[in-house]
Amino acid sequence: MSGPAVIRIKPAAALTLLLASLVTVAAFGWPFVLDGATAATASSHSTDAPWIFAAVLPLLAAIVLAELNAGNIDSKAIALLGLLSAVGGALRALSPGIAGLEPSFALILLGGRVFGRGFGFVQGALSLFVGALITGGVGPWLPFQMMTAGWVGFLGGCLPRARGRAEVALLAALGFVVGLFYGALMNLWFWPFGFYGDALSFVAGASPTQNLENYARYYVTTSAVWDLARANFTVLLILLIGSPVLRALRRVSRRAAFDAPVRFVPDAASVATEPRR
Repeated sequence: MSGPAVIRIKPAAALTLLLASLVTVAAFGWPFVLDGATAATASSHSTDAPWIFAAVLPLLAAIVLAELNAGNIDSKAIALLGLLSAVGGALRALSPGIAGLEPSFALILLGGRVFGRGFGFVQGALSLFVGALITGGVGPWLPFQMMTAGWVGFLGGCLPRARGRAEVALLAALGFVVGLFYGALMNLWFWPFGFYGDALSFVAGASPTQNLENYARYYVTTSAVWDLARANFTVLLILLIGSPVLRALRRVSRRAAFDAPVRFVPDAASVATEPRR
């Protein structure tokens, strides 16, 4: 991690983040865990996605509220978070996944890198939320997008210490990985509920291994090209704007002085004029 942790992950927020992540991982991964009759029963729950939204969104809000109650987020951090999330949402509106391009991922990674993994997680989730509001893309897929983009920002804050070209190269490499990772995960919110051809679709009652093989074939034949475009575009964007954006964000961080302790000092003039008793 590099720079101050603008949003520190305290135990209450960490527990909430872990719970939200487990709920999302279960919602993504159940086709590869359940087997036999259990999977056959679960596959009929094609209307469960809105309930995932109802479960995950309050958990995301609870992460921020837990930090607010603990005093770990000040007004400067909220203002900066709102600004970067709005810019990320606007970037998503400019290119909402067209041809796999996703310019907001570069900003999410850079924000997480400079301000810490907690900030990156919340920035990623809020950027997708704002983008959905701007583009009218609110639906059962939104909580999956928010959580996955939150993990992208979190990973941006977990990179080891580095500066200069090495730092940009690390971010670019991570951008390539998350470009593929995001698409491979996001397919899973709808893949078990449709038929895409033999050996490409989820088979209720089949073993997890067979469904994993079917999904791998489905991903390679339908999504890999789009996700490679997203991964390469994120790499190119970070290589082009990574250094100047990192410098600008670090300048903001120094001026905001997030790590400076807050002390209340009595005004000298009022102390001098206070009547003696």
